[in-house]
Amino acid sequence: MQTKLRMGMIGGGIGAFIGAVHRLAALMDGQIELVCGAFSSNAQKSKQSGEELFLLPNRIYATYEEMIEKEKALPENVRMNFVSIVTPNHVHFHPAKMAMENGFDVVLDKPMTLNLNEAKELKSVVEKTGRTFCLTHTYTGYPMIKEAKQLIAKGVLGKIRKIYIEYPQGWLSTFLEGENNKQATWRTDPKRSGIAGCMGDIGTHAFNLVEYVSGLQVVKICANLNTYVEGRLLDDDGDVLLKFNNGASGVLSATQIAAGEENNIKLKIYGEKGGLEWQQCDNNTLQLKWLDKPKEILRAGTGYVSNIVAHNTRVPAGHPEGYLEAFANLYKNFALTIRAKANNEIVKNEWLDFPGIEDGIRGMAFIENVVASSKSNEKWIEFRI
Repeated sequence: MQTKLRMGMIGGGIGAFIGAVHRLAALMDGQIELVCGAFSSNAQKSKQSGEELFLLPNRIYATYEEMIEKEKALPENVRMNFVSIVTPNHVHFHPAKMAMENGFDVVLDKPMTLNLNEAKELKSVVEKTGRTFCLTHTYTGYPMIKEAKQLIAKGVLGKIRKIYIEYPQGWLSTFLEGENNKQATWRTDPKRSGIAGCMGDIGTHAFNLVEYVSGLQVVKICANLNTYVEGRLLDDDGDVLLKFNNGASGVLSATQIAAGEENNIKLKIYGEKGGLEWQQCDNNTLQLKWLDKPKEILRAGTGYVSNIVAHNTRVPAGHPEGYLEAFANLYKNFALTIRAKANNEIVKNEWLDFPGIEDGIRGMAFIENVVASSKSNEKWIEFRI
């Protein structure tokens, strides 16, 4: 395969926030082109969205079922290679399943499905079809997050003891869903979002980031969920105590009613020898803290970081890379993996460094365990999948 990968998109039409982000990320490194789409459940809106993206009229579809069926019938050198699904949560499972069963690889926005049972079934589809699957937990794409992961894996901090992760937002501090705000309306609707609001939307990001960087897995939780805005049907705030499989403890806090906050997810991890700290608002910096020497500051784009950081960095030190570039790293590694498989080449480890089906399973388990824990009278519950 010596051409660009051809991408189809489900969702992400006019008025959608995340669709445009996916398109920018996918196209950034010149590996991918958008060739078709079913951009809305409204056929006219899908048509208008495709036209604004300058797609050929016969590659703009009214439904995702039509898109998958008609793309499959096209010649192999014309049809899409994979599909990017950027719909609300309740329209994740069926299009992903149909796409893979018809021979297409999948990029799927998180959380993976509406519930854990769907997630488990989707895993069986991935295993049965052998398709490549990427789940867009964006924050794992940051170069200095990858550096933090490498340092912990090498034992630089010693045995991990304590982890703090917080994700504060303030955009749902008022009853936006009552004002016909599209993004708020579906995220606070149990039929479209699932059994959790804040914890499903951003708590899953925090959970995934903790396990990715630390290399540990959560085995017990103690959760407290809150709904502060009157009339809201799902949680808009919560805190979770964590126990990890090496004995470490942690605290996860996610809220969407922290008035004035934006999206500054923050991570702190402490081991026997030292600790590290990272935050999205200064994502090119990783702080290392030691018992017996001054704090160190590591920067992306420099010559002293690991090779995997260099692979996920595009510009020299001092030129800021951010959210879109982190997102693009997921698409780049996904594309390199697909291309290598198509060419029967060895897939490099750094190309496989994107979230997949197991991350999706654990994310859905996190949601269901957190909700169960918050409702329970028990102090701690086992993390069950």
